Amino acid sequence: MNAVSRRYIGLLYAAPAILFVLVFLVYPLGQLFYTSLTSASLLGGGEFVGFKNYVKAWNDPQFWTSLLFTLKYTLYITPILMGLGFLLALLTAENSPLKKFTRGVLFLPVVIGLATSSLLWFWLFDQQVGLVNQLLVDLHILVRPITWFTEPTLALWAVIASIVWKVVGFGMILFVASIQSIDQEITEAALIDGAGYWQRVRRIMLPLSYRTMLLATLISVIGSMLAFDQFFIMTGGNPRGQTFTSVYWIYQNSFIFFKLGYGATLSIILMVIILVGAAAQIALTRRRATA
Repeated sequence: MNAVSRRYIGLLYAAPAILFVLVFLVYPLGQLFYTSLTSASLLGGGEFVGFKNYVKAWNDPQFWTSLLFTLKYTLYITPILMGLGFLLALLTAENSPLKKFTRGVLFLPVVIGLATSSLLWFWLFDQQVGLVNQLLVDLHILVRPITWFTEPTLALWAVIASIVWKVVGFGMILFVASIQSIDQEITEAALIDGAGYWQRVRRIMLPLSYRTMLLATLISVIGSMLAFDQFFIMTGGNPRGQTFTSVYWIYQNSFIFFKLGYGATLSIILMVIILVGAAAQIALTRRRATA
């Protein structure tokens, strides 16, 4: 069999994957970009307007407000998820029965639907019947129950609390797998040299968990930038649109205001921001790893 025949056979084997990518990735992205260049409405109709939607987005104060709020949410929640996930992994990394049980309990919220957990925490933060307010009053941290979702900062932290409870177990499992994969000979050598527990954490576990941290951080950042369900259910964008995330604002324009073309434009802009941010993070990580 000559080289040309082998090349065509290779393409034949790759054809299903190539077709899948073309149909479910390339074509939808192309359609999305074309829609962003039109004044398409969810009710039908629309005409080609070129880059007018992009100019409109540049001059849209609510778009910038929602984007900055999304970045703020991402910058707050990502270090919390990474730090708490790693600490929980340190506490539960050993395969004793108790620690296995603890890992299972901490991971349980991950399998709960995001909408369900958001609704649960919405009621927990309720001013009249919520357990959070009652607990804080009983502990004399608050004088009286407060309304969490009428002030943007309180609403943001209420949402962060709900998401940390729901997804921190996922990061914990990733870090547990990373810690358990460390060669025991390295740990034993460190023990022989007299390294204490936190020295082993700082000098061995953290450096050898670096790639896992990158993966967990990327997942957390992308998930936070695409946040929608928790804010839709818990805050509804209130007060006065100050808790609109970028995806929430896309939803508002596309399905509430029926501006499908403008919603597609906002989607393209958000996609580019996420791709650039992810690429920059990976590049900086590789540069640090090779330094």
